Formats: sequence, C-alpha cells, structure tokens
Amino acid sequence: MVSQDFTRQLAGYGLTTATILYRLPDHPSFLQSYIWQEYDLAPRFPELRAFLEFWRRELEGPLHSVTVAHSRLIRPAEIVSVNGVLTLH
Repeated sequence: MVSQDFTRQLAGYGLTTATILYRLPDHPSFLQSYIWQEYDLAPRFPELRAFLEFWRRELEGPLHSVTVAHSRLIRPAEIVSVNGVLTLH
C-alpha cells in the first residue's frame, strides 16, 4: 500500500510550510504566529489558499502576513555527462 503523501509527491506536490502572523482578537496590537505545513502545488498553492480562506471565514484573528517556503522532495535525478574513461590496472 502506497501512502497518499508519496502519491501526491509523484504528482508534483511539494512540502509547503507557511508562517502565518495574525493579530489577537482581544489585543490587536499583539501578533501571534502559526506554522502550517502540507503538501501543495507551487506556484498557485491551492491547499494553502483554501486554508487561508477557511481562516478568514471561520477564525477571529485577522491575518497580518504569510511567509511561504516550498520544496519538491521528489525531483528528477541529476545527470552529469562524462567525456572520458580512466582505466586502472
């Protein structure tokens, strides 16, 4: 049985980490941070956009800023061309 995360990585998803700064509802001058991490497709980030839309719709803390880091964990192998052969006896 193949994990769903592995299948998503083969489909082009990469690990996305977002640092979300938001204002506290009772103390708007204070910022709180929240770390979100999920497999997502760059550059459109549909999973992150859906989460942020949920945040705006359901949670009271207004967003201040979102910083995103993304890395594809499975990528094509790097191939290096060699222009010669060395024989050792």
